[in-house]
Amino acid sequence: MRELSLNILDIAENSITAGATIIDISLTLKGNMLEISIKDNGCGMSEEFLAKVTDPFTTSRTTRKVGVGIPFFKMAAEMTGGSFDIQSKKGEGTKTTAVFDITGVDFVPMGDIGETMGALIMHAPLVSFFLKVDIRGEIYEFDTMEIKDVLGDDVPIDSIEVISFIKNTIKENFDKVNGGRII
Repeated sequence: MRELSLNILDIAENSITAGATIIDISLTLKGNMLEISIKDNGCGMSEEFLAKVTDPFTTSRTTRKVGVGIPFFKMAAEMTGGSFDIQSKKGEGTKTTAVFDITGVDFVPMGDIGETMGALIMHAPLVSFFLKVDIRGEIYEFDTMEIKDVLGDDVPIDSIEVISFIKNTIKENFDKVNGGRII
């Protein structure tokens, strides 16, 4: 994938498909190492499936015989000299962590995390999404539960106006903690 935000979208979509009601996404930059973590409370994976999940010919989909999201995310991290880890327990959820060296020649751009979060919320408005961005100690946090509390029952979180506000707010705050640079 050409942008890390698309990898995040893909992994979070897997979480939604797995029945997650809470998805926690964190981006942490320390020095030159960017850690992206997506954690959910979905159905989790068996040990047997987890052992094969980074193989592109392993998928839980019935519509096709390949699944490239997780293998591409792993490859993108490892090509920069980083690492990849996925942990899952049946009935408890999954945590996917990729670490990237942002100075590596193969580091792909972050992309638009606001657009990614907007797409996820529109797709699954009942899921609680939490985003934490920590760029060398500058922190921004976003929580859909807080937005839903402010909106009350009168305005749905997936309305066009709210999604537009969310995307812009995340982009502005991401740029702010990132010093105006996109990782």
